[in-house]
Amino acid sequence: MRLGVEETLGALNAALGPGGPVWFKETRARHLRVRDFLAPRRALEARFGDDQVPERVVHAIVGLQGPGVAPVLSCAPTPAGLALQLRRSAVFERVLGAVAAYAAPTVPAAPGPRVVLHCPALRGSPCALRLSQLRAVLVADHLARALHAHRVSVRLVPAVRDPHMPTFLQQLRVDWPAVSERAATEALRSRALAELTPARNAEALPPGALGRVYLKELVDERGRTTGYDPKLDSCLVTEDLLAVLAELQQAVQDWAEDSSLGLAAAPDAGADSCMVVHVVSCEEEFQQQKLDLLWWKLDDQAPLRQKHLVCGPVKVAGAPGTLTAPEYYELRHAQVCKASALKRGRDLAQDSAWMEIFRVLSVATIKFEMLSTAPQSQLLLALADSSISTKGTKSGTFVMYNCARLATLFESYKCSMEQGLYPTFPPVSSLDFSLLHDEVCKFLVQLSMDFSSYYNRVHILGEPRPHLFGQMFARLQLLRAVREVLHTGLAMLGLPPLSHI
Repeated sequence: MRLGVEETLGALNAALGPGGPVWFKETRARHLRVRDFLAPRRALEARFGDDQVPERVVHAIVGLQGPGVAPVLSCAPTPAGLALQLRRSAVFERVLGAVAAYAAPTVPAAPGPRVVLHCPALRGSPCALRLSQLRAVLVADHLARALHAHRVSVRLVPAVRDPHMPTFLQQLRVDWPAVSERAATEALRSRALAELTPARNAEALPPGALGRVYLKELVDERGRTTGYDPKLDSCLVTEDLLAVLAELQQAVQDWAEDSSLGLAAAPDAGADSCMVVHVVSCEEEFQQQKLDLLWWKLDDQAPLRQKHLVCGPVKVAGAPGTLTAPEYYELRHAQVCKASALKRGRDLAQDSAWMEIFRVLSVATIKFEMLSTAPQSQLLLALADSSISTKGTKSGTFVMYNCARLATLFESYKCSMEQGLYPTFPPVSSLDFSLLHDEVCKFLVQLSMDFSSYYNRVHILGEPRPHLFGQMFARLQLLRAVREVLHTGLAMLGLPPLSHI
């Protein structure tokens, strides 16, 4: 079983006895030089009073064992609290000896819920796509990839119908289904007509509208509609709205039909085992709430679990708020091409290989900008050229640059090995991981920052002297793990690794 931070924290907290969690994992470089986990002094005083932590507890912590629990080297009181160090060489040996198992997401023991992922912004055309809607599209795509990686069954709605949208999504490396047959709306229309409230005071209905359905009683129901706008009272039913509902309804019903044919692995297929996640921009939230309630009103089999992931507004510093998603992409692409021309002293626009790299860098810049802030928070975009620099430690370009650095490093080792300067890579089981002393991280930007710092500080491919090979191979194996994690993370964003920039 692979080692885990969550499992280790659970064992450490259990060793302290009854009470809430106390321990936390250190992440700051200066603290990691002396400890891996810390139980803060004030938290310990609240647990044990002014007395020191009992010796038997400290002894139990040092001897911790169990599934997923990392091996402990020492545990000692310090002014900051109880500091714990892991046996890092043993941890490195476990982790770096099975890199792929740690880089891949944990697969749940039992099938997870079936998820219909709904992104209303994809019903329009690219030229009408606002930046806040683009953010919702990228969040939905990333969420779909993450769910697939955890073996969750996902259906994506809507199928894209605008003829220009598939090309734009392909440009953004967003994987989303295209045109499909329209779902039948007859049953929903019949139910809607039965629920319509007669127009009051000769209310004029817009073209395509069937009438108005009142939803107040659903809003007032407790335990089912928490979080819905209390001002939501009614919904104007149109043919377009029924078509949206029919597509969502069909996505749920298809699962039930697949299950009856023995094509689904999850038990209890159907609406009750299905969750619908609506990924919407903040401007679309109110209309989406109406759609949810209308679905419950018109369809007795509508899923009870409908969640909203509302993406906050996107503001652009020093630019009009009318910037569309295609204009944003073209701006970033032009900046990437300009930066490359300045760096190399020549225009590479006629080189197809370089133009593909520029397209990847443009998308990486956009995705890291759009996804680096929590989806619900407001996002402020700075459109200056500095946003695409390889030296900026928070940009997608910086991450891709370090990905290319890793590719160059391993290509250099391969060439040197073929020339007989270095021996072939030995079995991982024979490596001495006590030669490594630094932390390994999780997140792409932090990982890239740590790798960049490590690469600049430590000479990886040293002189071809036999007494230095052990340390070189241990470092190379560490960077193999970094590369594996980096490539896995980029795949979750739909981005390919680059061999050079």
